[in-house]
Amino acid sequence: MPEPQVEVRRSARRRRMVSAYREGDTVVVLLPARMSKSEEKHWVAEMLSRLQRSETRRRSPTRTSDAALLARCEELADRYLDGVQPSSVRWVPPMRTRWASCTPSEGTIRISERLRDVPGWVLDYVLVHELAHLEVPGHGKDFWDLVHRYPKAERAIGYLEGLSAAAGLGITEED
Repeated sequence: MPEPQVEVRRSARRRRMVSAYREGDTVVVLLPARMSKSEEKHWVAEMLSRLQRSETRRRSPTRTSDAALLARCEELADRYLDGVQPSSVRWVPPMRTRWASCTPSEGTIRISERLRDVPGWVLDYVLVHELAHLEVPGHGKDFWDLVHRYPKAERAIGYLEGLSAAAGLGITEED
């Protein structure tokens, strides 16, 4: 893949923070004005690398393909839930009051497209949560014991609470 065109913008007001973003086909790197040329070279390379990792993560097949989502569920189920398997898992348009839903009698899981850009460990938590519903329909102690087999469950719950609050969605974990 060819190196993208890079535009460096320096600011006297910027003290320490370095950031980068895409503007069309150009990557814009924002730097403090006082930074040396060698520091600039280092930070341009670092920010290009970070931006590429972020964009690669967003294009991950799990985030675009229902089949990849199902495969990820199968991996998570084998690792944390004794292999319980859904009959289908699919992305659905954003739900009003929840991140995902499960119909245990049919073995189906639906994941809100709002979660396409969350970190992978958060999406994994939501998948484990819904997989646990295939074993335990409600949100009782047995259910949460299964969910907390996923080591980042509490962290992911906090992330989703923050995301919901910031976006004014009112989505809670009890839903």
